[in-house]
Amino acid sequence: MMEVAKRLHSVEEYYFSKKLKEVNVLKSQGKPIINLGIGSPDLQPPGKVISAITDSLTSGNAHKYQSYQGLPELREAIAGFYKTHFQVNINAANEVLPLMGSKEGIMHISMAFLNEGDAVLIPNPGYPTYTSVTKLLQAEPIFYNLAEANNWCPNFEELEKQDLSKVKIMWLNYPHMPTGAKATKAMFKTVIAFAKKHNILVINDNPYSFILNKEPLSILSVKGSKEVCLELNSLSKTFNMAGWRVGMLLGNQELLNAVLKVKSNMDSGMFYGIQKGAIEALNSSEMWFVSLNSIYERRRKLVWELAAKLNCSFDENASGLFVWAKLPPFFKSEEFIDKLLIENNIFITPGTVFGSQGEGYVRFSLCATTDEIQEAIARV
Repeated sequence: MMEVAKRLHSVEEYYFSKKLKEVNVLKSQGKPIINLGIGSPDLQPPGKVISAITDSLTSGNAHKYQSYQGLPELREAIAGFYKTHFQVNINAANEVLPLMGSKEGIMHISMAFLNEGDAVLIPNPGYPTYTSVTKLLQAEPIFYNLAEANNWCPNFEELEKQDLSKVKIMWLNYPHMPTGAKATKAMFKTVIAFAKKHNILVINDNPYSFILNKEPLSILSVKGSKEVCLELNSLSKTFNMAGWRVGMLLGNQELLNAVLKVKSNMDSGMFYGIQKGAIEALNSSEMWFVSLNSIYERRRKLVWELAAKLNCSFDENASGLFVWAKLPPFFKSEEFIDKLLIENNIFITPGTVFGSQGEGYVRFSLCATTDEIQEAIARV
């Protein structure tokens, strides 16, 4: 048997990949599972987006290799989107790099800047991929704890006490997943000052700004950010295009060129038709966001009702595609979700998936119909 690379011993199969196998076994046995665990939008993209991709298929360019940097009109649309919604001026020629999903970007950024033995600051709780990629590249994850008492924001006094000499990258994710906490400009200013002091590259992963959030904020809107910051974004949540794999990286030209060097050796340009659809999505009117959030608002109120019936508490000011809820005292996250799955046929996510600071919490997804959520309420 061929021995796998040593790097694979540093990571495990992704939690949802493993857990959904268990869920699917229960479904195959006839169990009526309601899935409130996964953040995969169940709604449709804007109609004009579907039209744009289908209309593009007869273009002479549709089936050719595409530029690694994307169509110029896609970069213009991304820059225009940032100007309209974040009040950030972006040079479409050299400060935008389209990606085939922002998850790809996490790997490409890390490959561009990390050497073996470098250290990476990773939020706890936080998106597990930051840790997985760091370990795969044989860099060292250094977790910085986020706490409800500090609105799930970094504690810079604690960070300053650590040995930061090997830290090359710091991952941020605001609006935060899984908690839904929102950043402020003041917090971003502190991050930027911290990054400059310690010569750290900060990346804000920002795919949730437009879900149940009236004040979208980009770290690039803060003065001095382009010197030490990049921002990842995605169309997955904002436009219900998760399977399309459309992401973007924004920041200064020198940093993006380093990432492009990796990307151009690892993959090809995005399919022409998907780029055309992405352009239409980015040019959507304000009514798209109003309509989308009206649906999620109704769903969230029902999920709050479900969480309350389970004796969980939650922050009604949080944003995003999930409800992050605190369990009653003495409950463990994984024990709680397993009990709910077996006894009530409802799947939710244990907070421990996102790190040790997630113990005692669970995450409910809003990617289910009102009928499904109402059925879940009835079951408990």
